[in-house]
Amino acid sequence: MSTRFEVRQLANPTRRSVLQGAAACSLLGFGNLLAPRAQANEVRVGQPAPAATLMTLDGKRLSTPELAGHVVILTFWATWCVPCREELPLLSRYAAEHAAQGLSVLGFTLNTPDELDEVRAVARTLSFPVGFLERSSAPGYGRIWRIPVNFTIDRAGRLVDDGWKDRNPVWTRERLARIVSPLLEAK
Repeated sequence: MSTRFEVRQLANPTRRSVLQGAAACSLLGFGNLLAPRAQANEVRVGQPAPAATLMTLDGKRLSTPELAGHVVILTFWATWCVPCREELPLLSRYAAEHAAQGLSVLGFTLNTPDELDEVRAVARTLSFPVGFLERSSAPGYGRIWRIPVNFTIDRAGRLVDDGWKDRNPVWTRERLARIVSPLLEAK
């Protein structure tokens, strides 16, 4: 499966140029140009989370300000991302199990609209809404350059988990229990 990922990455001209640019920066010693801190914009743990709006595949508009009082996870993923595809079923089960406690997950795919069939196939397996990042809005979270990446917002609208700073940002049962479960228990 990782071979397919690499082939698709290189076959797509946009992704190929991004990969080539990253490789050139690294070879020339400019790797720090790609550092997470340069991409993270305004996100600060403990501060109000930047607003994000998801335009779902079925045309609904969901925004984080409208979800005040909920614990919200913003997840950024793509169908061609193997770690994302491994993480999504776990996150979907967790979201379904904890929806009654006020958990909302918004899934922003980095796929392009011409990959709608692939995105729909994955979205049908998920318990949370999905939409294309390019049709949605999440400007305060920076340029999404690494996936999967997730951000967690508490019931008061504060950012409590910054996916850019975590060395291993992929959700696991343990990580969800450590970060999200305490937020759900706090009313």
